[in-house]
Amino acid sequence: MSKVRFGVIGAGQIGHNSCKSILGHDQAEILAASDVNEPRLKELTDKFEIGKSYTDSAALINDPDLDAIYIGVPNKFHAPLAKASLEAGKHVILDKPFAMNIGEAQGVADAAAASGKLFMVGMNQRFRGPSQTIRKLVADGKLGEIYHAKAFWFRRSGIPRLGTWFGNKSMAGGGALLDIGVHLLDLALFVSNQFKPVAVSGATYTKFGNRGLGEGGWGMSDREDITFDVDDFATALIKFEGGVTVTLDVSWAIHQKDANRHDVHVFGTEGGASLFPGEIYHYGENPGNDDYQVVTPEPQVALVHEERFFNFINSILGDEEPLVNIEESLAVQKILDGIYESCATGKEVRIS
Repeated sequence: MSKVRFGVIGAGQIGHNSCKSILGHDQAEILAASDVNEPRLKELTDKFEIGKSYTDSAALINDPDLDAIYIGVPNKFHAPLAKASLEAGKHVILDKPFAMNIGEAQGVADAAAASGKLFMVGMNQRFRGPSQTIRKLVADGKLGEIYHAKAFWFRRSGIPRLGTWFGNKSMAGGGALLDIGVHLLDLALFVSNQFKPVAVSGATYTKFGNRGLGEGGWGMSDREDITFDVDDFATALIKFEGGVTVTLDVSWAIHQKDANRHDVHVFGTEGGASLFPGEIYHYGENPGNDDYQVVTPEPQVALVHEERFFNFINSILGDEEPLVNIEESLAVQKILDGIYESCATGKEVRIS
């Protein structure tokens, strides 16, 4: 295979960003794109000189000239399009979240296994330099026994434009938890190497978007008929085999000083680590004398949006292993489902 030939489904902003990333790899090209919005589709195909355009995603999926498909559309369509693409013999890279629920996600996993094609959820935060460094420290035992991780992402006013599909549960499946919470949850599991959850308890809240407050970052709405029936805050405690715990707190909108704060902090018996800004903490040679060390590893430049596509392309070509595997993505989906179920029942949910 001289070049991986891509089709792109979704011509929104993330589609534009992803086309740029794909074309940054010298062994990839984009031959086709699809979107139901014809003017938006034309803008994308003109900008990136894409030869084929389809308003029907099924036509793109069945295009025999394509090797791989990128899917960047509302959450409701993630699993159906991924499954259809795999069944058509295409490799697939999918935007987060994996699916609307674990049943859909498992269907995609089964299709991937049957097809023998590569499937990857493009979790871009795994490709950050500190994420790689701290994961290796944990794997090498440098932080001792990992017993807890704390993940949070707090936006003060960061609800995507009100009135769009992001705030519509039937299209999005959820709100802040599925939009930005999934990134930090995946990252916490990735760096601590914990992918065997056993139980979760959680709660979600809708306190700002339903009042027309808290939007920002993706433009401001000029609509009056706004539907907002998803969470703008979520919190959870996840338990894993061996007694390890992870806490997750995420908001699209809260009252706080900073516009944006996020981190994953890993707690070990011999050291700790913070992914943002990327620091490692441990005792020095004389811990009884308040000898404490804060180490900042050598910065590693990583263009995370590009790197996920480069890893995907290189994995298709046989030059790398995918950094995001399907079993890990299934574990993340089970936890997300568990958080929403716990919120609905008010009880801890067991995960098998």
